Amino acid sequence: MKKKKNPVLWLTQGAVIAAVYVVLTLVFAPISFGPMQVRVSEILTILPLFTSAAVPGLFIGCLLANLFGGAIVWDILFGSIATLIGAAVGYLLRFNRWLVPIPNVISNALIVPLVLQYGYGMTDVPYIWMVVYVAAGELIGCYIMGELFASVLLKYKRYMFGRK
Repeated sequence: MKKKKNPVLWLTQGAVIAAVYVVLTLVFAPISFGPMQVRVSEILTILPLFTSAAVPGLFIGCLLANLFGGAIVWDILFGSIATLIGAAVGYLLRFNRWLVPIPNVISNALIVPLVLQYGYGMTDVPYIWMVVYVAAGELIGCYIMGELFASVLLKYKRYMFGRK
């Protein structure tokens, strides 16, 4: 028999993920914004491996972090949508922990450079190089730090995310 999901737990998990994303982004603001960025908060993009609540949590967290971080409207909107796409596809790939961070890296690497070029007017760097810069930062945050974080969470998962 399948265990029934607790909506209060799911909502709480999503809210905590969003809050932690905002705090990590703003605490590390000097490296969280710009063409070459490493968002420490992107470590949380591994969380769709553990709970579907991470999908809206990451989206709302990114939206609020961009809003409070002083981003322009296009960055707030499209940067957050890039994170939503990455988290949703990452959740679909949760059967393999090594695949979960990849959609976030790809969606941000393709969308964020467009925002940087057309929203912020950073046209002096070609799009393809912006893709490389953003992908490099995302690989560090999502994949390297995220996988280290996943290793810790997998060790203690029986205590987290409502799993036994």
